[in-house]
Amino acid sequence: MTSIRYSLAGILVSLFLFAATGQCAWAAAATIEQLVAAAKGEDSIEFYAPATLAPKGAQELGAAFNKKYNLNIKLNYSSAGNMAKDAGKVVSQAAAGFPPEWDLMVVTDAHHATLWLRKLHQTLTYAKLGVDVKAINYDNGTISIVNQIVLPAYNNKMVPPNNAPKKWEDLLDPKWKGGKLGMPTTTHHLSRLAAGPWGEKKTTEFVKALAGQQLILGTLGELYSRLQLGEISVAVALHDGFVNQAKTKGAPIVFAEGVEPVISPSLQVGLLKGARHPNAGYLFAVFLVTPEAQEIWEKYTGQSSAFVSGTPAQKYFQGKKVLYMAQEQAEMVDRLANQYGKILGF
Repeated sequence: MTSIRYSLAGILVSLFLFAATGQCAWAAAATIEQLVAAAKGEDSIEFYAPATLAPKGAQELGAAFNKKYNLNIKLNYSSAGNMAKDAGKVVSQAAAGFPPEWDLMVVTDAHHATLWLRKLHQTLTYAKLGVDVKAINYDNGTISIVNQIVLPAYNNKMVPPNNAPKKWEDLLDPKWKGGKLGMPTTTHHLSRLAAGPWGEKKTTEFVKALAGQQLILGTLGELYSRLQLGEISVAVALHDGFVNQAKTKGAPIVFAEGVEPVISPSLQVGLLKGARHPNAGYLFAVFLVTPEAQEIWEKYTGQSSAFVSGTPAQKYFQGKKVLYMAQEQAEMVDRLANQYGKILGF
């Protein structure tokens, strides 16, 4: 009986510390049981996540979460628009002294770098909760829940497979000049090559040459639509969420398979500094790398984590040259993404 009293007292003290200081008291030694107990005092989670998840997917995740931990928490899903813009919104709100609009954000590792560089995450020792250490990023601020596949993609009704790009440098072929190539706003895809195997000099030269191809510029969603309609022949980079969607709908969009390295931005979940529902938020972040959550996420988005055994992503990447972004590369990726955006005309 004494040990139970001490355990409950510890939880209450931790909750009091959070309320008094605004900092999470779980950072040193949380357990799932403690988080579940603390989450019972919170009624909702403000959850920002990709549009591909859709309200139905978020609803199914919320129901599975509540069932697993015997909770009754409302998951308020906000569909991502422009991730760069929305990460910037969090930065602006923090600078003005306002709490964030969301508790949890699922954005790419590059967008979380923007937040991490400004110390806008709340941290937790996620490894002690069973999360694979390879999936933990930004000084315990985020968890990788999806490993995207990013490659050039093409309309296979317009471009025969033997004429499709076989390597990244093939995008500079004069045959693609004059509005046949689409370049997305996600310039961080290219800056990863600079931080990785190509180095800054080669990548910057590549980007400058790419800008001379008379590109069609747009968001990933806009380029997906243009590619589907045949308004462009090739997208410089598209992620598997769109390619999987095309496959489901019977649209003529496929990856230029064989191009390496495969760029793999990760979608990461992180609790924002000043979040109003921290305990439920931490618990939901951990839940997103459980097998049941991964199954739901893959069902709606076609994407999964390379760090959860048996997922489609884990199987796809086997035997391929894959480019992940390391934490120490974040500042360079962030800097060059902005620089390349200007070179390309964004």
